[in-house]
Amino acid sequence: MSDYQALTAAVLAELDRTLKAIDVAQVAALNAAILNAPRIFVAGKGRTGLRMSAFAMRLMHLGRHVHVVGEVTTPGIKAGELLVIGSGSGRTDSLVQWAEKAKSVGATVALITIMPVSRVGQHADVIVRIPAVSPKINNGQAATSIQPMGNLFEQALGILLDIMVMQLMDTLDMDSDTMFTRHANME
Repeated sequence: MSDYQALTAAVLAELDRTLKAIDVAQVAALNAAILNAPRIFVAGKGRTGLRMSAFAMRLMHLGRHVHVVGEVTTPGIKAGELLVIGSGSGRTDSLVQWAEKAKSVGATVALITIMPVSRVGQHADVIVRIPAVSPKINNGQAATSIQPMGNLFEQALGILLDIMVMQLMDTLDMDSDTMFTRHANME
């Protein structure tokens, strides 16, 4: 299947099915954690990490105090703050270590993942499960994808995070114009 229109329809159908299968109560719990945190830290690796960084940017546009773990200007996390990790497998070593560190100082850990029962999941207070597939996970999953590697998870993650931003905008009574006042001006 190399026809552009057919591939477009198949990918959109996969995303539709995946996004509609996410538990809205889990999303609401993560939004509440974000709203209640004095500072938010986001983390992920690879393509997932890029989506988490984009989410951090939107949280900043919403006026939240947010940092991307691993950046040189990121301060230490403290008790009562929130670490949001994106990880399809939930077992990336550095992300496990960051979750352990956050818990050890009394921070809240949230995980967006395919695998809630995972090494990062063991430390998570809030979990949002995206029912996608990944080559890193071989657990007899029934779900399949026509897309390579972790594409479905990464795409669904990006859309989920954008939808969450829209929900947070509504809760905070904020519009795009207000958010744009926080947009970078040294481009």
